Amino acid sequence: MPLFRSGRYRARFADGKADIVACQQLRHLAFIGERGLARQGGLALDQDAYDAACHHVMVEEVATGKLVCCFRMMALDGPRISQSYSAQFYELSKLKDYPGRMVEMGRFCIHPAYQDPNILRTAWAAMSRFVDEQNVALIFGCSSFHGVEAEAYMDAFALLKEQHLAPRRWLPRVKAPDVFRFARNLKFKRPDKKLALRCMPPLLRSYLVMGGWVSDHAVIDRELNTLHVFTGVEVKRVPKTRARLLRRT
Repeated sequence: MPLFRSGRYRARFADGKADIVACQQLRHLAFIGERGLARQGGLALDQDAYDAACHHVMVEEVATGKLVCCFRMMALDGPRISQSYSAQFYELSKLKDYPGRMVEMGRFCIHPAYQDPNILRTAWAAMSRFVDEQNVALIFGCSSFHGVEAEAYMDAFALLKEQHLAPRRWLPRVKAPDVFRFARNLKFKRPDKKLALRCMPPLLRSYLVMGGWVSDHAVIDRELNTLHVFTGVEVKRVPKTRARLLRRT
């Protein structure tokens, strides 16, 4: 099903097993690379039980048909928040009472050989269309930093602590056994904003400019070699100029 097309790229929903496998191959390349050993029928795949419950979005290069970006979305309401991927790592019981429909956006990745910012713009435009059509109130997911050494991202975490923590009524609590409690540990650190933004993952920066908020701790995921923070964007709080830009795109 087509979602969006602009210039060099198009976005569509995955259609059938072959498309899902293509997404899983790209995810393996982006997240695991040469470290991964999991294979299925000779293919290196990143897959889990959540794939079957999600809509998968593929961003392709129009001229070649090459898959350059993918992500998945799971639509749910508050009482089913415990069924989300993020709930494996964060205690999300406060969000059971969230007033509105939610969508979990996950496994977002861009092919390592492509650096074009229009890929991210195309992905966001496709996601925005889905959010509008499904009347979604909250977009959430896990935003990942590469590697598991928090010291490399101290200014980024300090900026998150200072400006972007979740409202207390929705704040996720600690569940994972291995976490970095940056809000507590960096209580008195003042961030270098330029350095913080330079080392912030592009997807997380996009969430933040839309008014997004994060958990007060990062989960250390050694299996995928990442640090990640729970991230939420309340659609009604997206700045009007940013919302207009996404829809116009």
